[in-house]
Amino acid sequence: MNHLLVFVFLATFGSTALASEPIDWADLIDQSAQTFDDPYRDLSYDDIGTLKTIVVAQKALEKETLTDEKRAELNTSRDDAKLRLLEGGIDADWLIAQRWVVAERREQAAAAGNPIVDGQVVALSGYAIPAPPDVDGTPIAYLVPERGMCSHTPPPNANQMIRVRLTDQWQPSFAHEPVRLTGRITISPTQEVFSIVDGPVQMNATFVMVAGSAQTLAGTSAQPERPETNDWANSIAQKLRASGALPAKAPEASQ
Repeated sequence: MNHLLVFVFLATFGSTALASEPIDWADLIDQSAQTFDDPYRDLSYDDIGTLKTIVVAQKALEKETLTDEKRAELNTSRDDAKLRLLEGGIDADWLIAQRWVVAERREQAAAAGNPIVDGQVVALSGYAIPAPPDVDGTPIAYLVPERGMCSHTPPPNANQMIRVRLTDQWQPSFAHEPVRLTGRITISPTQEVFSIVDGPVQMNATFVMVAGSAQTLAGTSAQPERPETNDWANSIAQKLRASGALPAKAPEASQ
């Protein structure tokens, strides 16, 4: 009986050592961390502009060298802007006080990695960026979902960037080389700075992959292959819930 249990355990949880599962970049995001109270989310473009007017005026009013005329002008501009927002049901003072709280929540959401993929052997397509080797000499690259990220456009969110330890003979020959990498991925946040194309770039990655194989995708769009269903992720989640690593799924509320 014990031998049978061991066999079932290895067949269920050890199979990833033998085979990989294709995933999409969206599978890397911890969706549970994406829902939070963000009072800025529903503001219109005009509301944001009005709020900026208030912040700029308040900052300028801190200067002790202002003339009385300029101070009165700034007070009027700020108060008029507050009134416009208040007429729309928006408390500008409260909203401004929340900006750092919201910024922290957004940062946490942008870095939160999906625990379901942690420790799994996966295959993922993207664009590889050469990077300086690791301290032990292992070749390093970063995998990102879109061409141009970290050079001509800003880096993606941390949970959309993978620091890759290249263990086979392949290394990217140029920045943003299309490639499909297969290897074990873990949630292991890193922060590095190095020069890419336009100068030094802050590279914050939630994931580390030890890549066992690479397939170059020259002449293709390198868009990730999205499975028709997410059966793999669902099956892993079920296994984790069964083992107690994840809480049981709450029943859906009746309509």
